[in-house]
This record gives sequence, structure tokens and C-alpha cells, in this order.
Amino acid sequence: MTEPAYVAVDWGTSSFRLWLIGKDGGVLAERRSGEGMTTAARTGFAEVLNSHLSAIDAPAGLSVLICGMAGAKQGWVEAGYLDTPAALLDIPAAAVRIPGVEADIRILPGLAQRDPAAPDVIRGEETQLLGAAAELGDGDHLVCMPGTHSKWVRLSGGRVEGFSTFMTGELFDAIAKNTILSHSIAEAGPVSGGSDAFRAAVSRMVKKPALATSQLFSVRAGALIAGLMPDDAKARLSGTLIGLEIAGALSLVAEGTPVALVVSGGLGTLYGEALAAAGLAPVVIDADTAVRNGLAAGAKALWSL
Repeated sequence: MTEPAYVAVDWGTSSFRLWLIGKDGGVLAERRSGEGMTTAARTGFAEVLNSHLSAIDAPAGLSVLICGMAGAKQGWVEAGYLDTPAALLDIPAAAVRIPGVEADIRILPGLAQRDPAAPDVIRGEETQLLGAAAELGDGDHLVCMPGTHSKWVRLSGGRVEGFSTFMTGELFDAIAKNTILSHSIAEAGPVSGGSDAFRAAVSRMVKKPALATSQLFSVRAGALIAGLMPDDAKARLSGTLIGLEIAGALSLVAEGTPVALVVSGGLGTLYGEALAAAGLAPVVIDADTAVRNGLAAGAKALWSL
């Protein structure tokens, strides 16, 4: 068996993922749990990490590289932010070492955009970007990273020129549960990206984003007077919000800028269909692979592996 080289960890707010990486770059062992920052802040970050290292029989003193919310102000040790514009290759050098432990354990920083008109932060996604960059190559790219708070990043020649966070997922949840539209979608199932209602709503918003709040009310009106069924009503709501997000992101780059989609799971299908409805054909990169590749790039830069 290949000898272990280091441990890679993606530590989110509510999730924990760990990979034991061999000297050949392969994954020797993997652990996943719900012990994210929120849990670890109560039980102890070192205790959570050590329990997983013990479970995979990781050699004592093995180097560990962490990205994500473990480096937040409420995390293990605050890793701070690199200011944009920033080269992706500058991220590993700014990693913060955990004090008071024998092993070399480091946390990668996030990215900060300090424009007074558009302040923004990223923590965790910068490592996915670092891993995805090798697949994207040089030139300009607009990178979509969906989530509750979706990130759209403007890359140029391996540098993050800027980025924007869209609260689409949180807005969808708030509107679906706490507005008059809740009556129209109460009996709906999961949203399908292949739905005609979803794709049409995305297309409308990309073309005419200023009509967003009017299109949202059309979900209710459609249910009342046009026979709009709950599944289609929910799809229209989702498509309107995601379409508005896409329109906003596209407004910040030159027409024709290549788009990449970094995502895993069901959101990948939904956003892939949304981007197709907007007339885009993105390069699709698996988010799990991207974060592992980003941590591998960081480990190589830090420890010459």
C-alpha cells in the first residue's frame, strides 16, 4: 500500500469531510460526518479531528491541511482572508498553523472583496477554485458555485479578480415558507430542472431581470386564475430566483466569457438546466474532486509533496 503523505479536510458549517492521501496522490481512506464547525465548536476541534484520524489509523504526526469554516472567527483558529484581486497560488502561503499541537496542521484562508459598494467574502470555495483552475486553464472564466449562498467568481489568468454571492437558496426558502406564495406551492414535490415551467422562468429572468418581483407574484396569480399546478408553481419560483441570479452574474463580465459550474449532487442538475435555459454551455467540474485537488495543490506548495 502507498505510504500516507498528508490528511486533507474540508470542514464546513454543518459537515466534515476527511481524506487520507497517499504519496502517489490517491485516496487511502475517507471519513464524512455531520461534525461541522457548529458541532466542533462545542465538542472541540482537536477532539473531532483526532477521532477521525484514529478511525483510519493515520500515522501519528501526519501533516493536515484544512479548508472551510474551521478557519472562521468562530472556528478552531481564525485563518483570515486574502484580499482580491488575488492569485490562487497565493492561498497556500497564507495558511495559518494551529498552535500548541505536535503535528503540522494548517488552515487555508478565505478571500475578501473590500469594495465598499460590493463587500463580499468566501471561505471554503477558494479551495475548490484552486482545484478547478487546472481544468479551466488560462484566460477569463466566470465560475458558478451553487449553494444556499451561491458564489460567482471572476477568474482571469489564475487570479480572482472579484466575486459575488447570491442568497438564492435562502431567499427561496424564506419566500416559499413566509409569503403568500406558500399557498400555491404547499403540495409541490422537489423542483425538476427539466420542467418547462422552470426553464421558461429562468429564460424570462435572464432577458428581463427588472421584472423579478412581478414574476414572483405571477406564481400566485397563475395558481388562482390560470390553472398553475403546485409543482409548476414551485418550479416557476425556483426558476425565477435562479434566473435572476444568472442575470446578475452575467452583467458583471464581458459577453461570451466562458462559464464553469463547480457543483456536486442535485444542485448540479438544477443549475445545469438553468444555465442551458439561459443559452450557456458550462464546463462542469465535480465540487468534491475540486476541493480535494485544491487541498492537494496546497499541500504540494506547503510541504513539497
